[in-house]
Amino acid sequence: MKISELSRRTGVPVASIKYFRRQGLLPAGRATAATLAEYGEEHAERLRLIKALTTLGGLSIAATREVLGAVDQARTTEGALGAISYALPVPVASQGGAGEEEEAEAERAAGAEVAELLAALDWRAPAASPHVQGLTTALKELRRLDAQYAPGELAAYAGLAESVARLDLARAECLDDPVALAERAVIVFAICAPVFELLRRLAQEDQVRRRLADGDAGGPPSECGPH
Repeated sequence: MKISELSRRTGVPVASIKYFRRQGLLPAGRATAATLAEYGEEHAERLRLIKALTTLGGLSIAATREVLGAVDQARTTEGALGAISYALPVPVASQGGAGEEEEAEAERAAGAEVAELLAALDWRAPAASPHVQGLTTALKELRRLDAQYAPGELAAYAGLAESVARLDLARAECLDDPVALAERAVIVFAICAPVFELLRRLAQEDQVRRRLADGDAGGPPSECGPH
């Protein structure tokens, strides 16, 4: 197909297709003339993935290039999942502002909390994992804001996260080809995350409205009591 048809099929403007090609995200088409090229279904699939990563996934061009590179280099199931998981940006929100000694102590306390949690859950994640480091940073920031989890709360959230992870990986079990598996992993890890977050927020909205309705109806007071 010509680039104009590729654009129509994927909903990606011709200018964006050319930009993605220049940035190394999309392989070049088969040259048919000095200024013409033919594109195949693999280009359409890659464009849909790029579009999803940069729009729904919110990834930058640089991050998208890194993720696609991991997809292209996948050789085994474990390698595909690991490469994609590590290639995707880790949500970390470090604000800083504390003194060097105080910051180091906060880092140690949060790191010990994460290590204790992982040991209790028997989760297989090395200390060098970017996700371990990201969680450490997140807990450190919660401590700084005096909004840390109460004992047992973090483990409860971790249990829910484990259930979600099992559902995530179950969606990829039917794929044997590492590249196809890696592409599915990108979708599950990067693109389905906003969907899950929106479901969580909808659930929160539902709970707030139900509690407000219970209060209007003279229901029981909040467990937190008056502030």
